Amino acid sequence: MVLGVILLGYRDAYPNKQSGEPLKITTWDAYGYYLHLPAILIYKDVKKLSFQDSTDQKYQLSGGNFYQANIHEKTGNYVFKYLSGVSIIHLPLFLVAHAYALNSNYLPDGFSPPYQHAIGFGVVIYAILALFILRSVLLNYFSDTITSISLSVVILATNAIQYISIDSAQSHAPIFLLYCIILWLTQKWHENPRFLTAFLSGCIIGLATISRPTEAIMVLIPILWNTHTKEAAREKWNLVKMNLPMVYLAALGGIIGILPQLVYWQYVTGFFIYDVGSAWRFLNPFFRVLFGFEKGWFIYTPVTLFFVIGFFYMREFPFKKSVLWFCLLNIWIIISWSDWKYGGSYSTRALMQSYPVFLLAFSALLQRYWLGSARYIIAVLLIFLTGLNLFQINQYNKTVLHYYDMNRAYYSEIFLNPNVSPLQKSLLDNPDWISDEGDYSKRVLDSKAQVVEFKSRTDSIPPFYQKRLNIADATFIKVSLQLKGKSGLGGAYLNCAISTDAEKKVNRIRLSYPQVKYNEFNAYSFYIEKPAHFKETDLALFIDTHAEIDFVIKELKIEGLTKAN
Repeated sequence: MVLGVILLGYRDAYPNKQSGEPLKITTWDAYGYYLHLPAILIYKDVKKLSFQDSTDQKYQLSGGNFYQANIHEKTGNYVFKYLSGVSIIHLPLFLVAHAYALNSNYLPDGFSPPYQHAIGFGVVIYAILALFILRSVLLNYFSDTITSISLSVVILATNAIQYISIDSAQSHAPIFLLYCIILWLTQKWHENPRFLTAFLSGCIIGLATISRPTEAIMVLIPILWNTHTKEAAREKWNLVKMNLPMVYLAALGGIIGILPQLVYWQYVTGFFIYDVGSAWRFLNPFFRVLFGFEKGWFIYTPVTLFFVIGFFYMREFPFKKSVLWFCLLNIWIIISWSDWKYGGSYSTRALMQSYPVFLLAFSALLQRYWLGSARYIIAVLLIFLTGLNLFQINQYNKTVLHYYDMNRAYYSEIFLNPNVSPLQKSLLDNPDWISDEGDYSKRVLDSKAQVVEFKSRTDSIPPFYQKRLNIADATFIKVSLQLKGKSGLGGAYLNCAISTDAEKKVNRIRLSYPQVKYNEFNAYSFYIEKPAHFKETDLALFIDTHAEIDFVIKELKIEGLTKAN
């Protein structure tokens, strides 16, 4: 229950109530997963989506570019890019919201606040139910202490809390529930084979498949369960032979589970199968998904290293082969997708839904070493990793930890840093860096307090500062200024160019850096390392953007920094 209260608390806290903005959950990718419900049940229009433009203009959910559906080249109908499974899971929440909207002053249009709150908080309720189910599974093999610690770790020390409580309309949290259910059903069937258990197992696997097609490998869990030894495997396959009708019924359940998607495709395209356009690199996977500083699973949620180490401690458990082969194949699939960053995300979000399976391995590891004084070392480590994760979740939701453009240099500067400076933020784009200005002597090359304004639209903005400077003794040049943007910050960059008659070097930083505020002056600062042979140089500052320009710049300072002897 404590975890449930925490999850609900995080859901209630984000977005920040002080912003005054209404809750918007079904945005970007989540909009694509959710759109099936209002299209079918309210507007009864899944082919032309004639309602989409007006509702998106009102609520601004798609991200501005309606990529969530494609136009079928033969029929001219829209085809949802995202499959229908998540919408099916959300259906009870949608119906509650719709009933409330019909009997209140809110618009029953599928997107007004009742729908946003129903999905946001309803998914958290799903997750709490999932934790109770997962606890039931774990208690069959582990002590109550180990089970409690494992559940706490999976929620608080990983990105699960982000995708359950904050980005809850994404696909991950609903599928998290499906994994808990399939583990429970698998265990129950092996204890006492029953037709209903087999049928429901098939339905859950089918539903997971039309939520995210890669979840079809969930089928390995019941297939490989209780095959951890030769004797157990022999007993397992004898049990299967004795209950073949149940196997056939499970297969029928799987077909029923995927049938809604096939019917939808047939209705809008004329074919039962439609290629949604994913691209995979199975022979050349992106290991940076695990180890890279962009989104690396082991970098940003390091407790997951212990999930994998747990593979070596499952020898005596009936789930050994289920967990091992599922997790290895799942990881390989996830790191093989061509869009290896998985959009805006914290850590590797595509692995989050399968954490219930990984947790069996982690619990086996934890039980092995939760002995004597070692437990205190483990407890301290897990508390630190939990604190680190919650700190970074806060950074992520403030955009200090960037949702897309992280790198090693920037991460090293913001690691457990509650006060990130404009200079540190420049590392998102600018490779030139001084770790300690105390090692350098400074000389002001130029400074200007007056205001420079841009209020026009153009694809080529002339430099707002240009001057020839003597920088012979400088190792670095440091540019600092205050800039206020009423519009045009997104996609705009501040550039510093130093050049001689023969050469030119340009460094740049984004204007929409983390925590930037519109209609207020924001501080910007960055370094540019001077090539050693540059003596006198033309230095120019300019902004590149293709948006509407409405900037005000003041308090410009240009300094030369020379390495002290």
